[in-house]
Amino acid sequence: MDRRFFKDKKILVMGLGRFGGGVDVVKFACEKGAKVIVTDLAKKEELAESIKQLEGLKVEYHLGSHEPADFEQADIVVVNPAVPPDSKFVQIARKAGRKVTSQIGLFFELCPATIIGITGANGKSTTASLTAYLLRGRFGKRVWLSGNIGNEPFLTILDRIKPDDQIVLEISSFQIEQLAQSKLAPAVAVLTNLTPNHLDRYGTFERYCESKEPLFQYQKLDENRPAVSIFNGEDKLGCQWFEKYKGQAGRVCKKFSADDVPANMRVAFTLPGRANLSNLAAAVAVARHFGVTDEQIISCLPAFKALPNRLQLVAEGRGVRWYNDSKATTPDSAIVALEAFDNPIIIAGGYDKHIPFDEFGRKIAQKAKAAILIGQTAEAIAKAIQAQPQNRAEVKFAKTLEQAVGLADALAVRGDVVILSPACASYDMFENYEQRGQRFIDLVGKFVR
Repeated sequence: MDRRFFKDKKILVMGLGRFGGGVDVVKFACEKGAKVIVTDLAKKEELAESIKQLEGLKVEYHLGSHEPADFEQADIVVVNPAVPPDSKFVQIARKAGRKVTSQIGLFFELCPATIIGITGANGKSTTASLTAYLLRGRFGKRVWLSGNIGNEPFLTILDRIKPDDQIVLEISSFQIEQLAQSKLAPAVAVLTNLTPNHLDRYGTFERYCESKEPLFQYQKLDENRPAVSIFNGEDKLGCQWFEKYKGQAGRVCKKFSADDVPANMRVAFTLPGRANLSNLAAAVAVARHFGVTDEQIISCLPAFKALPNRLQLVAEGRGVRWYNDSKATTPDSAIVALEAFDNPIIIAGGYDKHIPFDEFGRKIAQKAKAAILIGQTAEAIAKAIQAQPQNRAEVKFAKTLEQAVGLADALAVRGDVVILSPACASYDMFENYEQRGQRFIDLVGKFVR
């Protein structure tokens, strides 16, 4: 698609979002001369922050409901990732012969550079950041980092991207679903791992996994410029997909493992835990593919720091280290945090995504000194811990995160580690995991001197 196609076309943006998810689509379409309509089920006051970012642009707002006529008459309908694929309004647009796409779909159609897409249940943000960081070590390449990670949105950087650049994108299952509708996929695709997530949307783990596979299924196979598919060799489904796709003409398949990381790289790498070694192994596989040497990788690794909200060391006082792992919104991602340390104190609990806590409870019972539980799921997590025949963890409840931090401070002694690793989403107490993480940092600052 030529971006000049937008001039004088009627573009319908479905879902502006309270946190600005559709803002860059609106800005992009307006800049290209389109006539833009925004439709959202939320009311104007709920979208005030997003609308404020669009001041001065000629935008027509249809808020509080969706009108079928908008979907029948638009030239292009750009759908927010949060909108289910089976939305009746999306179907209206398709039946009317309208082009239905998404923010990420537009980016893939218009981007002139090589796209490296990274997905998975856990570790994809760290892997994407590490990948971009290592690729920047190669002389003469400009590397962009965007996608679900929360950096500059796709479309705001599009006009600055050159054909010789490289784009590293963290891609969610929702975004993959949107790409799949147009059979789009990156030139290089990486799977970090697959564990249960978003079961409130997908219902089963199998359906969640199915939502990820199109990132590999729709890669363009070209023997002159092969697609690159990289899988976690320690992940059951990753190994199955490796076997499924290897040997295809026009495709190169690779596997990675934490065990692949050489000793000298491990020494240079400062992030804790085996899961982070796995993230590094994935990033190294991509970097090596593009010609980055091990010597270049080792030289720059010591300066790489944990991302905010992902096993982020935020304070150390009286010999106690405090880690913010607010992005751990599933039991499996919180288990990663538990396994990164000996005898930690964990603060967990939050919004219920309908994922079982059995294994999480078992790991807490085995690994933790104490579990301080908050939010909707506190009782369910406590039951999972107490169901274990042998439990070494002290279980306490807190009504607020502030109370939880105070309890953790009272329990912690020199040499201990305290982790906010909730295993749940934040929506019962906070707007998002970032707000939860920042609140934790602020509270820790009151206790740590």
